Amino acid sequence: MSALTDVPEAAGGARTGGGAGTGAAAAPLCHGGWPQARRAARLAARRPLPEMTVGLAEALGCTLAVPLAALTDLPAFDTSAMDGWAVAGPGPWHTSGRILAGDPVDPPDGPGTPADPGGRPTSDRGEGGPAGSSRTVLADGMAVEIATGAQVPAGATGVLRREHGRIDRGLLYPLYDVAPGQDVRPRGQECRRGEPLLSAGTPVTAAVLGLAAACGHDRLAVHRRPTVELLLLGDELLDSGVPEGGLVRDALGPLLPPWLAASGAELVDRRRVGDDFALLRDAIRFSPADVVITTGGTAAGPVDFLHDALTAVGARLLVDGVAVRPGHPMLLAELPGGRRLVGLPGNPLAAVAGTVTLALPLLHALSGRRAEAPQLAVAAREFPGHPGDTRLLPVVRTEQGVVPLVFDGPAMLRGLALAEALAVVPPGGVRPGGRVELLPAP
Repeated sequence: MSALTDVPEAAGGARTGGGAGTGAAAAPLCHGGWPQARRAARLAARRPLPEMTVGLAEALGCTLAVPLAALTDLPAFDTSAMDGWAVAGPGPWHTSGRILAGDPVDPPDGPGTPADPGGRPTSDRGEGGPAGSSRTVLADGMAVEIATGAQVPAGATGVLRREHGRIDRGLLYPLYDVAPGQDVRPRGQECRRGEPLLSAGTPVTAAVLGLAAACGHDRLAVHRRPTVELLLLGDELLDSGVPEGGLVRDALGPLLPPWLAASGAELVDRRRVGDDFALLRDAIRFSPADVVITTGGTAAGPVDFLHDALTAVGARLLVDGVAVRPGHPMLLAELPGGRRLVGLPGNPLAAVAGTVTLALPLLHALSGRRAEAPQLAVAAREFPGHPGDTRLLPVVRTEQGVVPLVFDGPAMLRGLALAEALAVVPPGGVRPGGRVELLPAP
């Protein structure tokens, strides 16, 4: 077993050494600890993939390459938070005119003139122009009807909600006093122009796209998403129907692609490869993807050809086995041309363990995503541990803390389907009240 100090060299050889298959690289991290294997997977990325600038729709799922800064104050002007009336001074008020969302009024620091003696803004919808035009300023004793999201005119004390006012004989009477700034979203309440909002390394989610658009962005600088080809190994896999006659349904084909996509990858292909050495060798050799992910074939069974195929294509093993349950016969290799291969075990929950251990750290590093701080939770009951290996267990959260689920065998997915997270249980286990690290469940 390699020591912890071997990990940077094992992955770092890919960083500074020659191409794969030179024979000059350090030995792989063989059956090393779980934390060391995850670190080796991140180091195997060398550096994030290149930066590119794309439209907002294309940026979804990518990772910010530079910090996201506001291009405008947000809101860009004082905005009404409610339907009602913008009022000036104490009531009652003379009412006239209407300001709708999208109507232009004075820039926040611009000039203006008071409403006319009758209380009407200089331009009213239906009388020559949009309400709340660029000369609208409310004088004391005046009110103008206003819609949620519309710009509050200069001179307004605040907004009186529609349900808090009544009109009698042309005058607006408040049912409650209007405090200065009431129901007004002030300019720059959320952010100021030039203010950094999100750091580089942030995944671009739907919420990030909304924030970017609100702040004036049409395009974002992101890292290219790593391409992935998924090779599902084995003659025993069924794509449909009820398993019988020694055949089993392929569970990983449906499970892995959406999970990998959410982790920043672009899946370019998903295909079956039978139990044939030459087929597997050629599938690996000619894959166009940045990362090849295989399922099955990582152990030493009669049709486990992955190690031999990697040798045949000139690959260099970086991680060959990890001290984790389930999933210990997983591997990470460097392929010619700077590509990577992650070999997952064939059992479903073991493959999930391999994904969180090797595939996701590699993909996150290639995508430019920053490493997240560990998320810790209280163990509500005892988490039995293996004497020498880390355990990854599906868990749910309760008021007392997290509890392990049953159906946690390497071939089982029932527990994972109910899980809210995966608990990282170190060798020896965790006693009730102790802290346990959590990983997001797929």
